[in-house]
Amino acid sequence: MIQVTRKDSKESVENLLRRFSRKVQQSGVLVEAKMGQYFEKPLSKRDRRSKAIVRRERKAAKIKKLKLGK
Repeated sequence: MIQVTRKDSKESVENLLRRFSRKVQQSGVLVEAKMGQYFEKPLSKRDRRSKAIVRRERKAAKIKKLKLGK
């Protein structure tokens, strides 16, 4: 569970809410909740993960080429 406490008594509610929403985004709770919204077959999960790995490798290769000036 994510908790945010006031830093001092003068901290505004807007700042408190902003810090809370930032912590929620960084923790990945919303992403996990949205992923579990619909049933997905294990096979498609495996495909999605393997495609993500390929995308990451291609992006790394592209960045490496850019750094080398090619």
